[in-house]
Amino acid sequence: MSNTINTAKLALISQGAAYGLLIGLGVVFCGVILIAVTVQKAYLAEDSGKSEMFMVANRSVGTGLTASAVFSSWMWINETVLAAAMCYRYGLAVPLWWGSGLCFQIALMAALGVMAKIRVPYAHTSLEIVRMRYGKIGHLIFIVLNLVNNVFGCASMIMTGSQLIYGVSGMHFVAATILIPLGVILYTAVGGLKATFLTDFLHTAIALILIIYFTIAVLTNSEVGGLGGLYDKVVATAGENYISGNYEGSLLTFKSKNAIIWGLILKFGNLALVVMDTAFWQKSFATEVQATVPGYNIAAVAVFGIPWGLGTVLGLTARAIHNTPIFPTYPGTLTSTEVRMGMVMPYTIKALIGDKGIIGFFFLLFMALTSTISSSMIAVSSILSYDLYKTYLNPKVTDKQLVRVSHLTVVIHGVFITGISIAMNYGGANMTWISYMRPIISCPGIIPLIFTLFWSRQTKLAAIVSPVLGFFTGLAVWLATAKSMYGAVDIAATSNNYPALYAAIASFFSPALYSVILSLYRPSTFDWREFLRIELADEARIHPASDTSTLNESSEEDQKDEKRVIGSVKSVADRPSEANTDPEHIGPSEKNTPTTVSSPASVEYSLDNIQHPFDDATLKELYRWLKIACYMFVAIVLVTFVAWPLPLYRDYIFTKPFFAGWVTVSIIWQFGAFGAVVVYPLYDGRREIAIGARGIWTSSLKYFGKKQAA
Repeated sequence: MSNTINTAKLALISQGAAYGLLIGLGVVFCGVILIAVTVQKAYLAEDSGKSEMFMVANRSVGTGLTASAVFSSWMWINETVLAAAMCYRYGLAVPLWWGSGLCFQIALMAALGVMAKIRVPYAHTSLEIVRMRYGKIGHLIFIVLNLVNNVFGCASMIMTGSQLIYGVSGMHFVAATILIPLGVILYTAVGGLKATFLTDFLHTAIALILIIYFTIAVLTNSEVGGLGGLYDKVVATAGENYISGNYEGSLLTFKSKNAIIWGLILKFGNLALVVMDTAFWQKSFATEVQATVPGYNIAAVAVFGIPWGLGTVLGLTARAIHNTPIFPTYPGTLTSTEVRMGMVMPYTIKALIGDKGIIGFFFLLFMALTSTISSSMIAVSSILSYDLYKTYLNPKVTDKQLVRVSHLTVVIHGVFITGISIAMNYGGANMTWISYMRPIISCPGIIPLIFTLFWSRQTKLAAIVSPVLGFFTGLAVWLATAKSMYGAVDIAATSNNYPALYAAIASFFSPALYSVILSLYRPSTFDWREFLRIELADEARIHPASDTSTLNESSEEDQKDEKRVIGSVKSVADRPSEANTDPEHIGPSEKNTPTTVSSPASVEYSLDNIQHPFDDATLKELYRWLKIACYMFVAIVLVTFVAWPLPLYRDYIFTKPFFAGWVTVSIIWQFGAFGAVVVYPLYDGRREIAIGARGIWTSSLKYFGKKQAA
């Protein structure tokens, strides 16, 4: 492995302790989920043995749990560990750019999620929508794009985590790579999507407590001396911490060329990780109608403060103390390899908090890793089981068979990403290079996928060809720029800012140009009602009323659930000619029309004979939420991209009072995030918690009563 440091000399925790923590945490979380799944099934009528529950949690997740789950899925290692490392490299501008590069994608996903509920109300994956509109070839193209995005993003996080564990403890990175996803595979395979929601909540609660603790403990340490002490130490060491590209080389200026370039690259990469990640679509499908927009936007606002506060405090503190005897590398220097691996944060915690801080860091690392991996596993499992197996290999698969295939694909995905992570480790990849490469391979499908829901004139040819052309355009720009500017095409040359930025811009915007040109070349207009007819055709083909063989394999509850879904899209046989044929605006006279799904012949119904499953009141509410989501997206972009950071991009070095206020607000934001995604979900889910607690209490009394009677 080329990413090596002297762990024999700098190990911050013993290998035995690292193995114990990694295995123990996996076992504990697996046990918690097994208990949670049992309680859900026994007392809340939520059975993860059914595909609707396994994949989309019966579309019943409330606002609080949605916010917590989205926050957890988006709280990658990057926002904690790498934010501190990049602040160390470029100064305090990076953490704010990082925060702004996290929130607008989630706000955009809120709008996409609501539109998906309007257009395709009972979709399971974003790829299902693509298949409905563009057919088999388009479906397969986007399957590849989604799988590459999911696998590459998840494997890169495991690789990053294994490098950190190796750096902290000396545990061999292959062992760490195998152990990190092992427990996640077990509880995800058992619990499905709702299990990931529950573990996401636990991850979020524990991680936020640790983030707040690290921020305050480091800041108030006697070696730092609070806000004023930190400022004074950074100013005093300015000569030895000169940052090229910053105004006067200062860490305390927002005018940093490298920071803004990094921020732009991050924005493109993170946008791809959200829009092209089936996990975020699934979470929106799993929410209640009124929970999608508030849940996602709460998470969008809350996540802003994590890299901002933690990255600023730990990154600047590391600069202030890295040449003092308390720092683990002293009298040696903190090397660029160690910075790229993310060792800035654990070294700083070890220096100021000690062994208990490193154990806490290990917990934080585990929380960030497993929340990412679990959502990725469900997403990839749904793609492999629903979009591939059910669609092309076994269209008549029963619900129980589909769940078994989903369990198997979770395991297959876990093994596969482990292998990819090991390969990337041996190839010498690091967090910085991964962050630069990610937009190039993930961005090309973003705009064509958004057009799928919002632009009726995007043609099948455009949707298929434009992402492919966009990828090769971005790749060509990346490699050609690296060769032109740095004279080589290798990891070192392609890890520079400018090739990565130009490539990200090309990968993101060029597919929009290709799509428009190709769509105008042979224009056609898509009728949104086709989504409903294809859904009806799919259900009629898989579960025709004359064929009861598959239904007989399920319980009565399974049959009821299937009838609810099959009957969700209604055919209208005797429809007045003057009726509104738009499925998103159904007249009152059509609400009680009986469902007709009698045979595969029903797939031939014209568009005029298909009724949207939601009534007018529900659709009106969804359109209201869509408007709110769009306003929130625009507001977040304007505030975090323009109104807040750009006025600070000038010849200015933060004064002590301004710096104190800056960091204080970031810490307050952390506490606000804790209230929004930890405390509020408990309040929002109080009824379900009470039902589950009463059920456990009653069962316990009965059990012990029987024991005493015996």
